[in-house]
Amino acid sequence: MMSILPKFSKPLGIVFSLIAIASYSQNKTYSIAFGSCDNQRLKNELWKSIDDNHPVAWIWGGDDVYSDTEDMKELKDNYAIQKKDSDYLQFISNKQILGTWDDHDYGLNDGGEEYPFKRESQQLLFDFLGTPNDAPERFRDGVYNSKVIDIVGNKVKIIILDTRFFRTAVTKSVNSKKRLQPNPYGQGTILGEAQWKWLEEELTSSDAQFNVIVSSIQLLSDKHGFECWGNFPHEIDKLEKLVATSKAKGTFVISGDRHIATFSSKKVTNLNYPLIDFTSSGLTHVYSSFSGEENPYQIGKVVAEKNFGLLQFDFTNNRVIMQIRGLENKLLGEHIQQY
Repeated sequence: MMSILPKFSKPLGIVFSLIAIASYSQNKTYSIAFGSCDNQRLKNELWKSIDDNHPVAWIWGGDDVYSDTEDMKELKDNYAIQKKDSDYLQFISNKQILGTWDDHDYGLNDGGEEYPFKRESQQLLFDFLGTPNDAPERFRDGVYNSKVIDIVGNKVKIIILDTRFFRTAVTKSVNSKKRLQPNPYGQGTILGEAQWKWLEEELTSSDAQFNVIVSSIQLLSDKHGFECWGNFPHEIDKLEKLVATSKAKGTFVISGDRHIATFSSKKVTNLNYPLIDFTSSGLTHVYSSFSGEENPYQIGKVVAEKNFGLLQFDFTNNRVIMQIRGLENKLLGEHIQQY
């Protein structure tokens, strides 16, 4: 008899298995939730609402804590505050926890390769996520890694990027109210050579029905002047070309950082479906004074309420139902992407 238990890199327990089976049997979909920008000193009121959707995994999208510091004890203590929260402890008890960092949990606001304690910070993030001590990502520079979730023979591959460890200098904006402006085309990198090679292999070798690329910063919305892939325009072109040439199925991006939630969609050359960037941020605090910004790829409304992202994978119809949800599990936005 074929097992319908989800398969991960480590066992998750019978409680998780029963929830996943019940959810899949009833809806013929299963869910993964994600979010970013969680200040450990503010109350996260969303954990129960997230859990009500029975996600099989939770993905931290960055700024998992706020700790701009070079003091590793302070960073460790801030992770401990987050991890000892009773609601969070209950939430993580029956699901896979994955994730990356952004700048405030990395240790330096808008920081990149220059941060002197990045290797120490890397290990503290993995400790927080519960990454096994013998995991490959523990022994290389950067926090990038991947996991395959398998249920009833259907696979979702989670490809987690590191947009901090290798990121070279950004360009401060001149004669503008914006913080940053794009580097000259071809100057600098977000991912670095080793991570780019790894990403190419992860995509070209994937046999998953869906491939989720986790980026802490936005890929497609690139006009706002804050951190984004648009500060390295050649890196956007490189990623879009890779997604198209790799032939990886159902590939899309999830991102955070901005304290708003939104969907962006772009037609990419030689890709037979639109590339989606689904931004969900923040969990404890948001850009409540948001009044609009230029984003030629935006679809739907921008949400400036506390929110999390929900991905419902429908294998039968080869589609992903992407939802922005908020307090009391309120549906704040939805995009259904057919692949």
